[in-house]
Amino acid sequence: MKYAADFRSIARESLRGKWLFAVAAGLVAVLLGGIGSDGPEIKFHIDASGASASLELAGQNIYSTSKGFGPELSAFLIGGAVYLVIAAIVFAVVYFILGSIIGVGYARFNLRMVDQENPAFDVLFAYFPYWKTMAVARFLQSLYILLWSLLLIIPGIIATYSYAMTEFILAEQPELTASEAIARSKELMTGNRWRLFCLHFSFIGWYILCMFTLGIGNLWLNPYIQTATAAFYREISGPVPEISYL
Repeated sequence: MKYAADFRSIARESLRGKWLFAVAAGLVAVLLGGIGSDGPEIKFHIDASGASASLELAGQNIYSTSKGFGPELSAFLIGGAVYLVIAAIVFAVVYFILGSIIGVGYARFNLRMVDQENPAFDVLFAYFPYWKTMAVARFLQSLYILLWSLLLIIPGIIATYSYAMTEFILAEQPELTASEAIARSKELMTGNRWRLFCLHFSFIGWYILCMFTLGIGNLWLNPYIQTATAAFYREISGPVPEISYL
């Protein structure tokens, strides 16, 4: 049985000579909502003094109309607030679906790294034909985790780790339904949740160091963690399937 140090070692070996490529793929996955990002947000502030807007990404303010809009545009925005809300909802749904697809594509990317293949960048976008399954799977995971979290924090954490392998499973078996993939993840993670938690916790020192780099270090840390997690999946799921879907 492998331990956290073993998975980290496999990840480093898999990333050897491919770090810049992995960093670029990880950055795209983050920006498009595949992992660890709520995506770009456009925020409007409307009050009696007028209206202003800001663009935020990963919690950082990218651009803002600090001086506000002119009175004519402010009046237009106030009158069209309903349309802005509808546009924001549509944007959120589209981004959620896109992130679901990219998340599975990024899981496939990391599995190919672990399998010592040469993953093509376009594998991130390879699962568009299965967009409904990917979106439903992510929605159900989020819903189940939320419901378990309403009980107590611990059940929510357990649920998070129970469903953690869903994207890897769909990356190799996209013909499964969302419920089947989630059930398969729960089956694989029975007795392995603590092991995955220990693996993720073993990166705590790197997380702390990244805080002193203003987050820039996360560009390298995220691929490291994701590749180690892919190695973990490969160990608990068995050998590479004979049939490769993508």
